[in-house]
Amino acid sequence: MIKRKLGNSDLSITPIGIGSWAIGGGGWKFAWGSQDDNESISAIRRGLEKGINWIDTAAIYGMGHSEEMVAKALEGVSERPYVFTKCERRWHADGTIYPSLKAESVRKECEDSLRRLKVDAIDLYQVHWPEPEEEIEEGWTEMAKLQREGKVRWIGVSNFNVEQIKRAQKIAPVTSLQPPYSLLRRGIEAEILPYVRSQNIGVIVYSPMLSGMLTGKMTRERAANFQPDDWRRNNAEFQEPKLSRNLELAELLRKIGQRHGRTPGEVAIAWTLNNPAVTAAIAGVRRPDQVDGVAGALEFRLTAEEIAAIERFQSAQTASA
Repeated sequence: MIKRKLGNSDLSITPIGIGSWAIGGGGWKFAWGSQDDNESISAIRRGLEKGINWIDTAAIYGMGHSEEMVAKALEGVSERPYVFTKCERRWHADGTIYPSLKAESVRKECEDSLRRLKVDAIDLYQVHWPEPEEEIEEGWTEMAKLQREGKVRWIGVSNFNVEQIKRAQKIAPVTSLQPPYSLLRRGIEAEILPYVRSQNIGVIVYSPMLSGMLTGKMTRERAANFQPDDWRRNNAEFQEPKLSRNLELAELLRKIGQRHGRTPGEVAIAWTLNNPAVTAAIAGVRRPDQVDGVAGALEFRLTAEEIAAIERFQSAQTASA
């Protein structure tokens, strides 16, 4: 299987990785609704069986629960995948979430993640959000210390803009950036992707299927009946007028995928991987069958004609909006 080197690191990663936001379960602000832990474990193991060699999680996902599920899924696994996680989003006992990049907070989060994940070192440790912005330098300095101490192997950022990346680079090299990127969220194309490519910073994009919108499984009925604690209930992409346009795009992806025996989700992921600045994409899963619906993107690539057809479709949608 083709693997790609992540930025300035020695990590050779598969084109897609397992995303574990949803397996954090319900009961917190950015939950995807309730989740069966056994399904979570089975989903991760199915991904490993398919050849995926990295998992992306974060301490905040389920307030530690996602990391614990990753650890359980990896128990007894002979060939351990790379494990990536994130810091900066903290929570109080009552569940309220707050940001912190104070040195002692970053270190505490790292130690807690090591414990929950049951690993000696985190393969890629990332700053989840550049907040509070005035603490970027303090937080990144501590990240570099953790790397020198061997608690983490490589350090990266998530959701940073170019100016914020440059601030971090003055302190220590940035191995990777994790930004949102999909057919429905292309803001990083103009400035961010060209910059990180010029700096040999790896890019692992999240939400390439826009949180399930482009999987081919989304319907108006499903969007109208999300669980009460599913954060997508309040997302404009899942409401009119955007919902109808997004479902039309998903149908186009279905038609393209049918020519190759691929799902709309695999087409959506393949589109992000077509950008030369993108190293890999995170595919969020919560059940084994969802892994089956995205694993083809490990090798499937779109033709130039198919890319052009998607671009024409989106241009026409924009013109008629």
